[in-house]
Amino acid sequence: MRITVLIENTALSDTLTAEHGLSLYLEYRGTSWLLDAGTSGAFAANADKLGIDLAKVETCLLSHGHYDHAGGLAEFFRRNQTAPVYAMRGADQPYYSGDGEKRHDIGIPVEVLEALPRRVHWVDGGTALAPGVWLLPHSTPGLEQIGAAKKLYRGTEKGVEPDDFAHEMSVVFETAGGLVVFNSCCHGGLQAVLGEVSRQFPGKPVAAFVGGLHMRGRSHGCEICTFTPQELQAVADCAADHGVGAVYTGHCTGGVAYELLRPLMGSRLHPLSTGQVIELPD
Repeated sequence: MRITVLIENTALSDTLTAEHGLSLYLEYRGTSWLLDAGTSGAFAANADKLGIDLAKVETCLLSHGHYDHAGGLAEFFRRNQTAPVYAMRGADQPYYSGDGEKRHDIGIPVEVLEALPRRVHWVDGGTALAPGVWLLPHSTPGLEQIGAAKKLYRGTEKGVEPDDFAHEMSVVFETAGGLVVFNSCCHGGLQAVLGEVSRQFPGKPVAAFVGGLHMRGRSHGCEICTFTPQELQAVADCAADHGVGAVYTGHCTGGVAYELLRPLMGSRLHPLSTGQVIELPD
Protein backbone atom coordinates (compact mmCIF):
# COMPACT_ATOMS: atom_id res chain seq x y z
CA MET A 1 0.00 0.00 0.00
CA ARG A 2 1.29 3.42 -0.95
CA ILE A 3 0.12 6.62 0.75
CA THR A 4 0.98 10.03 -0.73
CA VAL A 5 0.20 13.15 1.31
CA LEU A 6 -1.25 15.65 -1.17
CA ILE A 7 -1.90 18.38 1.40
CA GLU A 8 -1.16 18.90 5.07
CA ASN A 9 -0.32 21.86 7.30
CA THR A 10 3.39 21.46 6.52
CA ALA A 11 5.36 20.56 3.37
CA LEU A 12 8.58 18.71 2.67
CA SER A 13 9.49 21.11 -0.15
CA ASP A 14 9.05 24.79 -0.96
CA THR A 15 7.71 23.73 -4.37
CA LEU A 16 4.64 22.19 -2.70
CA THR A 17 1.79 24.11 -1.07
CA ALA A 18 0.84 23.53 2.56
CA GLU A 19 -2.46 24.59 4.10
CA HIS A 20 -4.65 23.81 7.10
CA GLY A 21 -6.24 20.66 5.73
CA LEU A 22 -5.59 17.07 4.79
CA SER A 23 -5.72 15.05 1.57
CA LEU A 24 -4.25 11.60 0.98
CA TYR A 25 -3.85 9.67 -2.26
CA LEU A 26 -4.00 5.92 -1.62
CA GLU A 27 -2.87 3.09 -3.89
CA TYR A 28 -4.06 -0.33 -2.74
CA ARG A 29 -3.91 -3.60 -4.66
CA GLY A 30 -4.22 -1.98 -8.05
CA THR A 31 -6.90 0.55 -7.05
CA SER A 32 -6.65 4.31 -6.45
CA TRP A 33 -8.43 6.29 -3.74
CA LEU A 34 -8.62 9.91 -2.63
CA LEU A 35 -9.23 10.46 1.07
CA ASP A 36 -10.31 14.08 1.60
CA ALA A 37 -9.34 17.08 -0.52
CA GLY A 38 -8.07 19.74 1.86
CA THR A 39 -9.43 23.26 2.12
CA SER A 40 -8.85 24.45 -1.44
CA GLY A 41 -7.65 23.29 -4.83
CA ALA A 42 -4.04 23.36 -3.62
CA PHE A 43 -4.02 19.58 -3.14
CA ALA A 44 -4.66 19.18 -6.88
CA ALA A 45 -1.76 21.47 -7.82
CA ASN A 46 0.44 19.38 -5.54
CA ALA A 47 -0.84 16.21 -7.20
CA ASP A 48 0.28 17.61 -10.57
CA LYS A 49 3.77 18.27 -9.23
CA LEU A 50 3.91 14.78 -7.74
CA GLY A 51 2.86 13.13 -11.01
CA ILE A 52 -0.54 11.99 -9.78
CA ASP A 53 -3.46 12.17 -12.22
CA LEU A 54 -6.60 12.89 -10.20
CA ALA A 55 -8.77 12.08 -13.22
CA LYS A 56 -7.82 8.43 -12.70
CA VAL A 57 -8.91 8.27 -9.05
CA GLU A 58 -11.52 5.52 -8.83
CA THR A 59 -13.13 6.29 -5.47
CA CYS A 60 -13.23 9.38 -3.25
CA LEU A 61 -13.77 9.18 0.50
CA LEU A 62 -14.85 12.14 2.66
CA SER A 63 -13.89 11.51 6.26
CA HIS A 64 -16.31 14.04 7.78
CA GLY A 65 -18.23 17.21 7.02
CA HIS A 66 -15.68 19.95 7.72
CA TYR A 67 -14.38 22.51 5.22
CA ASP A 68 -10.68 21.65 5.65
CA HIS A 69 -11.34 18.16 4.26
CA ALA A 70 -14.14 18.90 1.80
CA GLY A 71 -13.28 22.32 0.37
CA GLY A 72 -11.03 20.95 -2.35
CA LEU A 73 -13.74 18.64 -3.69
CA ALA A 74 -14.92 21.41 -6.01
CA GLU A 75 -11.59 21.20 -7.84
CA PHE A 76 -11.65 17.40 -7.71
CA PHE A 77 -15.08 17.35 -9.38
CA ARG A 78 -13.72 19.56 -12.17
CA ARG A 79 -10.85 17.15 -12.79
CA ASN A 80 -12.64 13.85 -12.22
CA GLN A 81 -16.11 13.29 -13.65
CA THR A 82 -16.73 9.71 -12.53
CA ALA A 83 -15.36 8.78 -9.11
CA PRO A 84 -18.14 8.36 -6.52
CA VAL A 85 -17.80 10.04 -3.13
CA TYR A 86 -18.57 8.01 -0.02
CA ALA A 87 -19.43 9.87 3.18
CA MET A 88 -21.39 9.26 6.35
CA ARG A 89 -24.98 10.41 6.17
CA GLY A 90 -25.25 13.83 7.74
CA ALA A 91 -21.85 15.10 6.61
CA ASP A 92 -23.71 17.78 4.63
CA GLN A 93 -25.33 19.27 7.73
CA PRO A 94 -24.15 22.58 9.25
CA TYR A 95 -21.18 22.33 11.62
CA TYR A 96 -19.76 24.98 13.90
CA SER A 97 -16.83 25.70 16.18
CA GLY A 98 -16.75 28.05 19.15
CA ASP A 99 -19.30 29.40 21.61
CA GLY A 100 -21.54 32.46 21.50
CA GLU A 101 -20.34 35.28 19.27
CA LYS A 102 -17.16 33.32 18.48
CA ARG A 103 -19.13 30.47 16.88
CA HIS A 104 -18.27 30.10 13.20
CA ASP A 105 -19.17 27.83 10.33
CA ILE A 106 -16.78 24.92 9.69
CA GLY A 107 -19.08 22.86 7.45
CA ILE A 108 -18.75 21.92 3.79
CA PRO A 109 -18.55 24.99 1.50
CA VAL A 110 -21.67 25.85 -0.52
CA GLU A 111 -19.97 25.21 -3.89
CA VAL A 112 -19.24 21.63 -2.85
CA LEU A 113 -22.66 21.11 -1.25
CA GLU A 114 -24.34 22.07 -4.52
CA ALA A 115 -22.31 19.53 -6.50
CA LEU A 116 -22.30 16.76 -3.90
CA PRO A 117 -25.75 15.21 -4.59
CA ARG A 118 -24.64 14.21 -8.11
CA ARG A 119 -21.64 12.30 -6.76
CA VAL A 120 -22.25 11.20 -3.20
CA HIS A 121 -23.18 7.78 -1.84
CA TRP A 122 -24.34 8.17 1.74
CA VAL A 123 -23.19 5.55 4.23
CA ASP A 124 -25.37 4.64 7.20
CA GLY A 125 -23.27 2.02 8.97
CA GLY A 126 -20.25 -0.20 8.72
CA THR A 127 -19.69 -0.90 5.04
CA ALA A 128 -17.44 -3.28 3.10
CA LEU A 129 -16.74 -0.96 0.19
CA ALA A 130 -14.36 -3.26 -1.72
CA PRO A 131 -12.37 -6.41 -0.93
CA GLY A 132 -10.22 -5.46 2.04
CA VAL A 133 -11.65 -1.92 2.38
CA TRP A 134 -14.08 -0.93 5.12
CA LEU A 135 -15.89 2.25 6.16
CA LEU A 136 -16.49 2.34 9.90
CA PRO A 137 -18.72 4.89 11.67
CA HIS A 138 -18.52 5.75 15.33
CA SER A 139 -20.36 3.34 17.61
CA THR A 140 -19.02 4.66 20.93
CA PRO A 141 -21.77 6.25 23.06
CA GLY A 142 -21.46 9.68 24.64
CA LEU A 143 -19.22 11.36 22.06
CA GLU A 144 -21.41 14.47 22.22
CA GLN A 145 -19.73 15.14 25.57
CA ILE A 146 -16.43 15.48 23.74
CA GLY A 147 -18.14 17.74 21.21
CA ALA A 148 -19.36 20.01 24.00
CA ALA A 149 -15.94 20.07 25.68
CA LYS A 150 -14.21 20.91 22.40
CA LYS A 151 -16.86 23.51 21.48
CA LEU A 152 -17.82 21.67 18.32
CA TYR A 153 -21.47 21.73 17.28
CA ARG A 154 -23.89 20.55 14.61
CA GLY A 155 -27.03 22.15 13.30
CA THR A 156 -30.20 20.10 13.76
CA GLU A 157 -33.95 20.62 13.43
CA LYS A 158 -33.94 21.34 17.16
CA GLY A 159 -31.19 23.92 16.87
CA VAL A 160 -27.46 23.83 17.52
CA GLU A 161 -26.32 20.83 19.59
CA PRO A 162 -22.94 19.41 20.62
CA ASP A 163 -21.47 17.36 17.80
CA ASP A 164 -21.62 13.59 18.36
CA PHE A 165 -19.39 13.04 15.29
CA ALA A 166 -21.85 10.69 13.63
CA HIS A 167 -20.61 12.23 10.35
CA GLU A 168 -17.04 11.05 10.99
CA MET A 169 -15.79 7.72 9.71
CA SER A 170 -12.68 5.60 9.89
CA VAL A 171 -11.42 3.93 6.73
CA VAL A 172 -9.77 0.54 7.26
CA PHE A 173 -7.62 -1.31 4.76
CA GLU A 174 -6.63 -4.93 5.34
CA THR A 175 -2.97 -5.55 4.48
CA ALA A 176 -0.43 -8.33 4.86
CA GLY A 177 1.03 -6.55 7.88
CA GLY A 178 -2.32 -5.94 9.57
CA LEU A 179 -5.00 -3.27 9.45
CA VAL A 180 -4.18 0.24 8.28
CA VAL A 181 -6.63 2.63 9.94
CA PHE A 182 -7.32 6.14 8.63
CA ASN A 183 -9.22 8.72 10.64
CA SER A 184 -8.49 12.23 9.44
CA CYS A 185 -9.20 14.11 12.69
CA CYS A 186 -10.21 11.64 15.42
CA HIS A 187 -12.68 14.13 16.88
CA GLY A 188 -14.16 11.27 18.89
CA GLY A 189 -10.72 10.39 20.26
CA LEU A 190 -8.16 7.77 19.31
CA GLN A 191 -9.47 5.56 22.12
CA ALA A 192 -12.91 5.47 20.50
CA VAL A 193 -11.49 4.89 17.01
CA LEU A 194 -9.21 2.01 17.98
CA GLY A 195 -11.86 0.49 20.24
CA GLU A 196 -14.35 0.48 17.37
CA VAL A 197 -11.79 -1.08 15.03
CA SER A 198 -10.97 -3.74 17.62
CA ARG A 199 -14.63 -4.67 18.00
CA GLN A 200 -15.16 -4.84 14.25
CA PHE A 201 -11.96 -6.83 13.61
CA PRO A 202 -11.34 -8.86 16.79
CA GLY A 203 -7.86 -10.28 17.03
CA LYS A 204 -6.53 -8.51 13.94
CA PRO A 205 -3.38 -6.44 14.51
CA VAL A 206 -3.23 -2.75 13.58
CA ALA A 207 -0.15 -2.16 11.46
CA ALA A 208 -0.62 1.60 11.29
CA PHE A 209 -2.87 4.49 12.17
CA VAL A 210 -2.84 7.49 9.81
CA GLY A 211 -4.55 10.80 10.52
CA GLY A 212 -4.99 13.70 12.90
CA LEU A 213 -5.54 13.56 16.65
CA HIS A 214 -7.26 16.95 17.11
CA MET A 215 -4.91 18.35 19.74
CA ARG A 216 -4.05 21.67 18.08
CA GLY A 217 -5.33 24.93 19.50
CA ARG A 218 -4.36 28.59 19.74
CA SER A 219 -3.94 30.97 22.65
CA HIS A 220 -2.85 34.61 22.37
CA GLY A 221 -1.80 34.02 18.77
CA CYS A 222 0.39 31.02 19.53
CA GLU A 223 -0.17 27.33 18.82
CA ILE A 224 -0.84 25.19 21.88
CA CYS A 225 -1.69 21.60 22.70
CA THR A 226 -5.24 21.32 24.02
CA PHE A 227 -4.60 17.98 25.76
CA THR A 228 -3.41 17.70 29.35
CA PRO A 229 -0.31 15.59 30.13
CA GLN A 230 -2.67 12.89 31.42
CA GLU A 231 -4.71 12.94 28.19
CA LEU A 232 -1.56 12.74 26.08
CA GLN A 233 -0.39 9.73 28.10
CA ALA A 234 -3.78 8.08 27.65
CA VAL A 235 -3.48 8.43 23.86
CA ALA A 236 0.02 6.94 23.89
CA ASP A 237 -1.13 4.11 26.16
CA CYS A 238 -4.10 3.42 23.90
CA ALA A 239 -1.88 3.01 20.84
CA ALA A 240 0.42 0.71 22.79
CA ASP A 241 -2.43 -1.32 24.29
CA HIS A 242 -3.87 -1.93 20.82
CA GLY A 243 -0.46 -2.90 19.49
CA VAL A 244 -0.44 -0.21 16.80
CA GLY A 245 2.79 -0.63 14.89
CA ALA A 246 3.09 2.96 13.68
CA VAL A 247 1.19 6.22 14.18
CA TYR A 248 1.49 8.70 11.30
CA THR A 249 -0.05 11.96 12.44
CA GLY A 250 -0.25 15.64 11.55
CA HIS A 251 -2.80 18.29 10.51
CA CYS A 252 -5.01 18.90 13.58
CA THR A 253 -2.51 17.18 15.89
CA GLY A 254 -0.26 20.22 15.65
CA GLY A 255 3.47 20.58 16.03
CA VAL A 256 3.39 21.37 19.75
CA ALA A 257 1.37 18.27 20.59
CA TYR A 258 3.54 16.15 18.29
CA GLU A 259 6.66 17.12 20.22
CA LEU A 260 4.91 16.31 23.50
CA LEU A 261 3.90 12.89 22.15
CA ARG A 262 7.41 11.99 20.97
CA PRO A 263 8.82 10.91 24.33
CA LEU A 264 5.58 9.06 25.13
CA MET A 265 5.33 7.11 21.87
CA GLY A 266 8.95 6.82 20.80
CA SER A 267 9.67 5.08 17.51
CA ARG A 268 5.96 4.33 17.05
CA LEU A 269 5.31 8.00 16.17
CA HIS A 270 5.87 9.51 12.70
CA PRO A 271 4.92 12.92 11.21
CA LEU A 272 2.77 13.63 8.17
CA SER A 273 3.75 16.34 5.70
CA THR A 274 2.77 17.40 2.18
CA GLY A 275 4.72 15.41 -0.40
CA GLN A 276 5.46 12.52 1.94
CA VAL A 277 5.13 8.94 0.64
CA ILE A 278 4.50 6.03 3.01
CA GLU A 279 4.98 2.48 1.77
CA LEU A 280 3.26 -0.37 3.64
CA PRO A 281 3.09 -4.03 2.56
CA ASP A 282 -0.24 -5.01 0.98
